[in-house]
Amino acid sequence: MIKLKRPEEIRIMQSGGKILRGVVEQLVPWVRGGMTTKQVDDEATRLIRAAGADLSFAQVKGYHWATCLPVNEQIVHTIPGSRVLKDQDVLTIDIGCYYRGFHTDYATTFTIGPANPRVRRFLEAGRTALGRAIKAAARGSYLGEVSRTIEQTINHAGYAVVEELTGHGIGRELHEEPYIPGKPIGPLTKTDKICAGMALAIEVIYAEGGAAIAYEPDGWSIATADSSLSACFEKTIAVTDKNTIVLT
Repeated sequence: MIKLKRPEEIRIMQSGGKILRGVVEQLVPWVRGGMTTKQVDDEATRLIRAAGADLSFAQVKGYHWATCLPVNEQIVHTIPGSRVLKDQDVLTIDIGCYYRGFHTDYATTFTIGPANPRVRRFLEAGRTALGRAIKAAARGSYLGEVSRTIEQTINHAGYAVVEELTGHGIGRELHEEPYIPGKPIGPLTKTDKICAGMALAIEVIYAEGGAAIAYEPDGWSIATADSSLSACFEKTIAVTDKNTIVLT
């Protein structure tokens, strides 16, 4: 069941989203080659708690970290650890914030050091797709229109949407209904209609090569089956009677 948010709950999520966005804005320029992904997670934990919030992802059963930190071919859910980042690595910071009873979720992908033109083009496609998807998430539209926007933008750029992984509703729980695929499933008009009170984590999850996935031995991390680059761009939004608000 879709859990609609009251205006006062959206305002709390807006405050939590501002905290989370501020954490990422500090974290991304701080990351350097030679750091381990565990060091990045430790700093993320410190920043979230220093801002008066708590860790969303650590509330997932069996997960104990502030972030997921996929590198290069890794797509999502990668546990921070001893992996040492190096120049030209493509790093995703996927991070959540829990504030006054509500979650917000955010992800961005970037390179360690300057990106070469091929990688820069790859990452720009994801940013563009997310921006267009958020514009499509207007009150009265169908969620299928968001999915179609993501798929069309990513495919037009020459890349592949990772179909098994989706965006989702968010609020008192980190993952709520509805789920938002990166490509349409069935007729658009059979998907949920977007209405005031929805809070959504819209995710663009895609690969430079094929869309097939492979699980890594730890049981959490998912990578591209062909070892091609992957990226994830995500923002939490809320739909009101007047407009769509980007919370993170």
